[in-house]
Amino acid sequence: MTESSPTATTPPDHLSTDPRSPHYVASAFEQDIGIRFNGKERKDVEEYSISEGWIRVAAGKAVDRKGKPLLIKLKGQVEAYYAKPAPVAD
Repeated sequence: MTESSPTATTPPDHLSTDPRSPHYVASAFEQDIGIRFNGKERKDVEEYSISEGWIRVAAGKAVDRKGKPLLIKLKGQVEAYYAKPAPVAD
């Protein structure tokens, strides 16, 4: 897996929000990451893989015995990008 710097134009191919995952890259989260899945914006993505074409999202309010949300895998077209920060209104 290649590391992604905060100045890169595209996020890593496979990324997870869970710090215990081998696919977690802390430097990738220095900027906001946007996910487009099958042409629609998704804000609830916990993990994704662009090359394999899937995302993992929470399965409702269900949690495992450690209190972490249960995740389901959805397959389709995945596009990840660094979102530009919103302009600050004075």
